[in-house]
Amino acid sequence: MRQLDESSLRLLLRLPVEQEIERRAKAALLESTRRDAYAIRAKCSTSLVEFIKLAWHVIEPDPNKRYVHGWHIDAICEHLEAITSGKLIDLGLENRLLINVPPGSMKSLILNVFWPAWEWGPAALPYYRYVCSSYNDELPLRDSRRFRKLVQSEWYQSLWPTKLTSEGQYRIENDKGGVRECCSFQSIIGKRGNRILIDDPHSTTTAESDVMRAETVRVFCEDVTNRLDDPRTTAIVVIMQRLHQGDVSGAILDRKMPYIHLRIPMEFEADEPCRTPLGWSDPRTRDGELFFPERFPRAVVERDKAVMLDYAVACQYQQRPSPRGGGYFKRHWFEIIEALPRNPVVRVRAYDLASSKPKRGEGSTSPFTVGLKLAAYADGLLVVEDVRREHLSPGEVEDLITNTASQDGHGVDIDLPQDPGQAGKAQIHYLVTALAGYTVYWSPESGSKEDRAKPAASQAKVGNLKLLKGPWNDKFLDEAALFPSGTFKDQIDALSRAYMRVVKEQRAGDGGVSGPRAISLNGEGDGREVRT
Repeated sequence: MRQLDESSLRLLLRLPVEQEIERRAKAALLESTRRDAYAIRAKCSTSLVEFIKLAWHVIEPDPNKRYVHGWHIDAICEHLEAITSGKLIDLGLENRLLINVPPGSMKSLILNVFWPAWEWGPAALPYYRYVCSSYNDELPLRDSRRFRKLVQSEWYQSLWPTKLTSEGQYRIENDKGGVRECCSFQSIIGKRGNRILIDDPHSTTTAESDVMRAETVRVFCEDVTNRLDDPRTTAIVVIMQRLHQGDVSGAILDRKMPYIHLRIPMEFEADEPCRTPLGWSDPRTRDGELFFPERFPRAVVERDKAVMLDYAVACQYQQRPSPRGGGYFKRHWFEIIEALPRNPVVRVRAYDLASSKPKRGEGSTSPFTVGLKLAAYADGLLVVEDVRREHLSPGEVEDLITNTASQDGHGVDIDLPQDPGQAGKAQIHYLVTALAGYTVYWSPESGSKEDRAKPAASQAKVGNLKLLKGPWNDKFLDEAALFPSGTFKDQIDALSRAYMRVVKEQRAGDGGVSGPRAISLNGEGDGREVRT
């Protein structure tokens, strides 16, 4: 038998001792937990916050990821506890809660991991069923693993013994009838529960797509309310960062659904503090005060804001769909004047055409047909003289364009967008024929709405773009202030088109072009001009 050297022998002798020390330490910890079990149970039974603090070490065993408390956690937990205790029902309110908070606020952990584990254990509701969803599978599955880890932990089982009878990736069940299942938001049909938990139903990508955003809102409005075990008491909680005026939060607020709204912006806005029916109000007092400086100090916030667009800051940080003073456009850039200056160089009525008239009940979010008249002057001044904005059928669109041309007179050029394909060519041919005798331009749109708006926005910023006083002013300013994250972009699209036509006309004038040019209506629609 080979002899051991002295260092190896010492290691072998020390190993059992270290193992024994570790065993005793674990035993002491368990004994301490058992001794203190009554106190821990009592503390957690009435406080979700205390449960989170004590359970944190299970979710994050890394000592470098210690729990950091913020007052916003108290606020979120207070509102979730009001659902658990039945306080909302007692106050005559619905079990509906909308929470808008910035990223990095522990929202997913609180809603999808700690709250269900707290209700199954300390709140003595092990038979509750949860449906947890997000914009894709990845986040719900991540939180499902965290939840399972917490409920199966030695710490949790020693305090609230809970036998799991099913531990699937998407579905976890216990022996008391409790279920926690997860899915993507679009797959929520067919799921039912006592709690419908919706965590970020939109991604930053899908919220920018009108089609995908509208589909998510449709699923929320039409399908989610049918997923309730008990329509009277089942809770629906939506927790998300704002991404667009027309996102799920926007649908809840615009349609005045009976949700308590807890809004916590990154920086406090003293002129718009959040207050809820529970008597809670934002505890900050100074404008610009941060919501979680322990994790997001001023230097970090300013560093991150520096690379974000204004409307992204407004949505994701401030939890409203437009910057305080506007995104691409700010309200104070637009002076409203009482009368027009004389002798404009050119006047243009540019159109943005909706593809169809909205069906009954769709008017609140359907695009408008817009005709915007813009006058340009030799000194660089631009004045929006008039805006026509209506929901119209194709036949009504023709009537609007021809009637408006008659009212504007021959001194106003007409600029029309051409849709792609044969249908677009046919429509332009029809409209230009109907406008015989007027100066008409047509061209397809190119580039994004945002890129097309930038030139007009730069003119507004330096004070060159003014509005003639009229009943349309407020709607125009509302859309401009929300652009590009607002639901409607039709007026800004028409403005962009009108401004680019003005620029082309002024350049043509500088180049010595005299008189109108006639171009055949049989053209291919490649951006060429048509005058009749």
